[in-house]
Amino acid sequence: MKVLLPDSVELDVDLPAGVTAVVYRIDEPVPEEHTDAEVLVVWGNPPAPLADAARRLRRLRWVQTLAAGPDAVLAAGFGPEVVVTAGLGLHDQTVAEHTLALVLAAARRLNLLVRAQIGHRWAGELGGRQPVRDTGAFRTLRDAHVVIWGFGGIAGTLAPLLAALGARVTGVARTAGERHGFPVVTAAGFPALLPTADVLISILPATPATAGALGAAVLDLLPPHAWVVNVGRGSTLDEAALLAAVQSGRIAGAALDVFATEPLPPSAGLWDEPNVIITPHAAGGRPVGAAGLIEENVAAFLAGRPLRNRVA
Repeated sequence: MKVLLPDSVELDVDLPAGVTAVVYRIDEPVPEEHTDAEVLVVWGNPPAPLADAARRLRRLRWVQTLAAGPDAVLAAGFGPEVVVTAGLGLHDQTVAEHTLALVLAAARRLNLLVRAQIGHRWAGELGGRQPVRDTGAFRTLRDAHVVIWGFGGIAGTLAPLLAALGARVTGVARTAGERHGFPVVTAAGFPALLPTADVLISILPATPATAGALGAAVLDLLPPHAWVVNVGRGSTLDEAALLAAVQSGRIAGAALDVFATEPLPPSAGLWDEPNVIITPHAAGGRPVGAAGLIEENVAAFLAGRPLRNRVA
């Protein structure tokens, strides 16, 4: 069996006897001599070469993407006979860390402090004596209510970090109950949470059902001091509605790592807003434990057992 490994990440994979690993360039068509591969591992592949692989890999049986979201692979045109597995769990720590950084930057006004520093201005209004409790602004995680929309593995890593700094965390997922020690409600209970939220964090995947889900109907239910953080997928956010909400003061600000179009065009109005923090899809980028996942799934594939993180 031949497994194609991407050149976009170092993978020290220990594969069973009889399994051949071939490293391929993600930005070029797979060489003709390797189109007989049965397994394709994907990480950061551009759309055109990935679609070319979907057309030309005639013996392909399984695609393992190292991304948490499989949307790029699902859109590439692989046949229904090809199994797709995702990189769920590989980005929990890195995305949780980045999300925590965005939330703390919003609370501590680092966006405004950096602008002041660039202008050589001592922003005294953001320092010195401050109220212990400021109900009209989000200035601390202490006693803050953080709502996490999309309560999977990343949220399970993030929530204890927020709680350690004093936040009250509520999750929103398809099934209600308790996960990782935190209360979780379904979509039916989501609207009632929003007026009490100091921060709304979206970690939604890209699906037809989530397209534009974070839009005006959600933003209008948030209090004026609330911040929105999106580290899921850009397609889930209505950027025009968010920009209007920030510009009108309907919400206090937003910290965004993903966008509908990436790179974010220079003409986008989000760039010009002091209370919008922009990072360039930097939350993940490091599939931690990828080799172990590949090894586990290759062993399962050979044995005919269910594959971990199967999505199609």
